[in-house]
Amino acid sequence: RPFHVEPTNIVSVNDDMQRVTDEASAMNKRIHYYSRLTSPSDRALIAPDHVLPAPDEIYVYSPLGTAFKVDSCTDGYGKNSSIVTIFMIWNTMMGTSILSIPWGIKQAGFTSGIILILLMGILTLYCCYRVVKSRKMIPLIDTSNWEFPDVCKYYFGSFGQWSSLLFSMVSLVGAMVVYWVLMSNFLFNTGKFIYNFVHDINVTDIVPGTNGSNKVICPSAASGHPPQNRSVMFSSGNDTGFELFEEWWNKSKTVPFYLIAVLLPLLNLKSPSFFAKFNVLGTVSVVYLVFLVTVKAAHLGIHLEYNWFTENDFFVPEFRILFPQLTGVLTLAFFIHNCVITLLQNNRNQENNVSNFTILCLCVPRLSVVIIFASFPSPPLSKECIEQNFLDNFPSNEIMSFVARIFLLFQMMTVYPLLGYLARVQLLRQFFGSAYPSVFHVLVLNVAIVGAGVAMARFYPNIGGIIRYSGATCGLAFVFVYPSLIYVISQHRAGQLTWPALIIHIFIILLGLANLIAQFLL
Repeated sequence: RPFHVEPTNIVSVNDDMQRVTDEASAMNKRIHYYSRLTSPSDRALIAPDHVLPAPDEIYVYSPLGTAFKVDSCTDGYGKNSSIVTIFMIWNTMMGTSILSIPWGIKQAGFTSGIILILLMGILTLYCCYRVVKSRKMIPLIDTSNWEFPDVCKYYFGSFGQWSSLLFSMVSLVGAMVVYWVLMSNFLFNTGKFIYNFVHDINVTDIVPGTNGSNKVICPSAASGHPPQNRSVMFSSGNDTGFELFEEWWNKSKTVPFYLIAVLLPLLNLKSPSFFAKFNVLGTVSVVYLVFLVTVKAAHLGIHLEYNWFTENDFFVPEFRILFPQLTGVLTLAFFIHNCVITLLQNNRNQENNVSNFTILCLCVPRLSVVIIFASFPSPPLSKECIEQNFLDNFPSNEIMSFVARIFLLFQMMTVYPLLGYLARVQLLRQFFGSAYPSVFHVLVLNVAIVGAGVAMARFYPNIGGIIRYSGATCGLAFVFVYPSLIYVISQHRAGQLTWPALIIHIFIILLGLANLIAQFLL
């Protein structure tokens, strides 16, 4: 009997083959984009030898230029499900800013803080939409492997290329400085916990705090200064060994220098591919932080009182003139515009991109704000006690906080070399044509970056301030100015620009400029 094939089956087979071909082409374009970031001899950003991974071995490219494998959340053709896309962007956006958002809410007031988060989320969502659409507005050019800096170069020439490089370096170096301050903080508290545990030392806080098993402290009250990221002093009798330990284990005077011995050699490695394997720790750390604050809130309860314009001993007004400090932090908290195209184009269901990003922009930061700020025990403590790093409001000998610091410390020590590598690639390739021109060039750059981190950890260990300055600076370009200008230029060239659209986008640019200026005035 002759073999018979139904025409519908032939069509189905052809469709499947075409889909595989299209997916292979899309994967090749993404691989080409990441491969051209480094020299051919550098394997850090080079894709695996199998150009198109097997259905059960899909490699997802993170904005840090690293590849990690997703085993069960893809459709078998190199695309990710919506849940994987959400977690990828979640891991990228949450970062260190989650630690400072409660402090930002305290600076702005609870009600105005919630309003600002919603407005910044909507504005960021709109600007991200413009970033994604900007690539598609370019006619007669294959832009499938372009990222947003490439789009800026197309529209603004060499100025767009160098200005995007400058603001990218601001975001990278700013993140590395914040990381150094936080690593010093976490290493200090971790070392203090281990020393006290090993030597069976029972320390007593001399700072105000709550009683009971879920203790919350107010480190800033001991010095009489506004809350800052300072170390907490303890008393332990006349034990000379403990006093000597405190002298050599100081959060701002000694610990930042100890990190140099570990991290500076790692920054000088030609390829940080080993550390890319620990990328997943970012999601684990953030999930644990959410778990930590949820458990703490369940025990502490909700402590809110609405005072619209007046201030009392325990609560802050609902509206405060310092609200730009929150908008600066939020600009970095929502900052993903220089890599959003790559993250979203890996989504299997492209029609869900807007809804996925909407969920992230409007819901991610609110969780930490509502839980941490609302549950802070006022009274007996004042909301003014909320630290720029909210983990400083928990004693160093508290178990759950100790675990959180360990997670974050190890995560940051593995991500820090990756950030340094990206800074090296972006800067040295522009000036010298190679990501590793010589050991001397790389060493000078890394010493400068590490020196900035040590100086900040020593003299200005305020992560809220660093985040809002760097966030408002890089956000001015990538969030407010470039997306708006590109949209206006493209619409003007197409003859479709209207006066309302022009006024709206000029207003967005002015908002970004005002946000940056306000950081230096308040």
